[in-house]
Amino acid sequence: MILTITMNPSVDISYPLNTLHINDINRVANVRKTAGGKGLNVTRGVKFSGIEVLASGIVGGTTGEYIQKQLDSDNIYYHFYVTKHESRNCIAILHEGNQTEILESGPTLGQKEVDAFLAHYQTLMDKAKVMTISGSLPQGFPVDFYATLIQIANKKGIPVLLDSSGKMLLATLVSEHKPYLIKPNKDELQQIIQMDIDVNDTASLIKAVDHPLLNAIPYIIISLGKNGAFARCYQQYYQVSIPKINVVNPVGSGDVTLAGLAVSIHENESIETMLKRAMTMGMLNAMESQTGFVNMHNYDDYFQQVIVNQIY
Repeated sequence: MILTITMNPSVDISYPLNTLHINDINRVANVRKTAGGKGLNVTRGVKFSGIEVLASGIVGGTTGEYIQKQLDSDNIYYHFYVTKHESRNCIAILHEGNQTEILESGPTLGQKEVDAFLAHYQTLMDKAKVMTISGSLPQGFPVDFYATLIQIANKKGIPVLLDSSGKMLLATLVSEHKPYLIKPNKDELQQIIQMDIDVNDTASLIKAVDHPLLNAIPYIIISLGKNGAFARCYQQYYQVSIPKINVVNPVGSGDVTLAGLAVSIHENESIETMLKRAMTMGMLNAMESQTGFVNMHNYDDYFQQVIVNQIY
C-alpha cells in the first residue's frame, strides 16, 4: 500500500474565465470544487493506477468534513487526524492561458496537535510499503517536521518521496534523515542550492543534482514542464523528453507525476519505466479540466511517446 501525507489539505476551487477583469465583477458558470492539497492529488493518481492507497494528514471544521465527503464519493480510503480548527480553501483562476492562485494559509496549530499527529502517524506505519509527503505544513508546526516523519519511516524501511519547497525542503535536506526521492522544479531547486540552472545545458543540470545537499538522496527528479524532466537515479543521469500536448488545466500535474513515481517504486519497476510512467501521468492530468484526474484509456499511447535517454 502507498500512504500519502497531506499536512495542510484544502478544498480546491477552480474558476475558469475567458478574461479576468480586475476591479470589476467576474461571473463564473463552471466552478469546480475538489478535495485538494498536493497529497490528495497524489492519492487520486495512485488510485487511478490501480494500487491500494491510504490518505492521511490533518483536517478540521466544516471544510474538513467537505474534504472527507469528497473522498468518500471518490471511493478513496483515508485516516486523518481531525482537529477542531478549520481547514483551508485554495482558489485557482484560469484565465487567458494563465493561472492566478489565491491560497489560504490554513489553521494555526500548536504542540498539542504536533504530538497528536505524530501518535496518529505511528499507527499507520505498518500499513505502508511506500510513502509520499506533499505540500506545506500547518502554521505552528516546526519547519523540520518532515524530517521527523522521514526519520520514523526510515526506521521502518519505508521509502519516502517528498514534494515540498522553500524552508521546509531545506530543513529536510540539512537533516540527517533523508527522503528517498525529491521532485523539485527548476525554480525550487535553484532557491535551495543557490545556483542558476540552465535547462538546455546538461552539465548545468548534472552540477545541480550533484550539489552536496543532495548527495545522500537516491532519486532527484527535476520537473522541467514542457521540456520533460532531468533525473539522477543513484549515480546515473537521465534526460526525459515528452511530446507536445494540449494543456487544459496544469493544476495537480506535478502531484500526479509524483504518484507515478510512487507506483513504480511500489511495483519495483525499472528506472526507465518509472520515469516514463511519471511523465505520462503528469501529461494526462494536464490534458483534463478536472484537477488530479487522469484518463487511463490514453495511458499507453502517451507512455510510448515519452523518451528516456541515459546520459551517463
